[in-house]
Amino acid sequence: MSLSNAYCPALFVTAPGSDSGKTTLVAAMARYWSNRGKRVRVFKTGPDFIDPIFHEFASGHPAHQLDLGMMGETICRQHLYQAALEADLILIEGVMGMFDGANSSADLAARFDIPLLAVIPAAKMAQTFGAIAYGLAHYQNNVNLFGVIANYVGSPGHANMLRDSLPEGIAFCGAMPRDNSLALPERHLGLVQAQELEGIDDWLEHTAKVLGESCELPLPEPVYFEAPDCNTSNFLSSVPLSASTYQPLRGQTIAVAKDAAFSFIYRDNITLLERLGANIHYFSPINDAVQPLADSLYLPGGYPELHLKVLSENTSMFDSIQRHIQSNKPTLAECGGMLYLLEQLTTKSGETTEMLGALPGTASMQDKLQGLGMLSAEIIGHNLTGHCFHYSKSDIPLLPIAIASQAGKTHMQERVFLHHNTLASYVHWYLPSSPELTCRLFLGQLNSADKVSI
Repeated sequence: MSLSNAYCPALFVTAPGSDSGKTTLVAAMARYWSNRGKRVRVFKTGPDFIDPIFHEFASGHPAHQLDLGMMGETICRQHLYQAALEADLILIEGVMGMFDGANSSADLAARFDIPLLAVIPAAKMAQTFGAIAYGLAHYQNNVNLFGVIANYVGSPGHANMLRDSLPEGIAFCGAMPRDNSLALPERHLGLVQAQELEGIDDWLEHTAKVLGESCELPLPEPVYFEAPDCNTSNFLSSVPLSASTYQPLRGQTIAVAKDAAFSFIYRDNITLLERLGANIHYFSPINDAVQPLADSLYLPGGYPELHLKVLSENTSMFDSIQRHIQSNKPTLAECGGMLYLLEQLTTKSGETTEMLGALPGTASMQDKLQGLGMLSAEIIGHNLTGHCFHYSKSDIPLLPIAIASQAGKTHMQERVFLHHNTLASYVHWYLPSSPELTCRLFLGQLNSADKVSI
């Protein structure tokens, strides 16, 4: 089966650093163009779980992560190609500053030849605005910075001053006002989740209106996106699986926790599991009485520390998950999902709550970040990548099955445990990095010498 290449207007929204307003601007753009009848697909650079949900609300379509380090170029290319087939506009929100990290926003934009739009916070500057824009445009010679938006601008006169500071060749695309009604609430792991905010749709309409009044938003020129190679094994592609493709998880039901306490999960993980044949059954440890009957259990990360009372009082849910784990059924617990399985969790104020107790050990919330970065681990001969970002410290009296470690100078490490067929760690795993290990995990074969063919 041959695929044709695709063309679609695309824009990569970046900034000099974090807290510049990228998420608000991208969400506003997605809603602005959606309101004008355009099909918009939005991506978030990096292993972020929170920002993409705002973009899903804004565009009305699923939003995926793009990260060269975690996902690799092939999967990133496949995602962009599929979006180009379906959309009138692709928007990509960058991560941190434009050149930050080993796999920066600038690198990703250059790899796929996507023009960049920089959001520059300008509340306390004048002509320096032009110097920052010039630096972003010229720090690397492989990027195409066609324009900038000034953010947190105080007045029309301030906006004119910023516009006049720009060097030739960098377009001034508008100035967003300094306005508290455009701000989003935050907590320790980032923005408050979109699904928790009352009036999220009203906020999106308001930001889109302000954007339309404050900025010039012509559609960028179409970008060429190369068709993926159909000869490679690709479990994330929408290309139909052939009749001969073996699906090791066919007939398996995986119960996946999904609510306000457990919401940090990559869409690609679910796509992979479904393409491998699994049936996904979502449930809420907060609201449901028991875990649904399933062959395996997936407890992603999230904010269990914000819902300790209701989680601990749902003893029937505790009992049903205990039975699942004690029956030696496969379980994957990531970060907050792992904390939920421990014996106790202590808040920053010193209040200790009894947790499920399926995994020996305790944890306590800390004032400072305890782990952050991209990691990989070799687990029974397979390399699995993922990301961690947590404010808790745990004490788990088990020998690890593996150590997830970070490349580069920092050498951060996280222990990975296997207990009663439960794989637990602080790492949010990107399962497509090892489909075979994923199959073995959910088939309960991590302690087995059996091979899985996919």
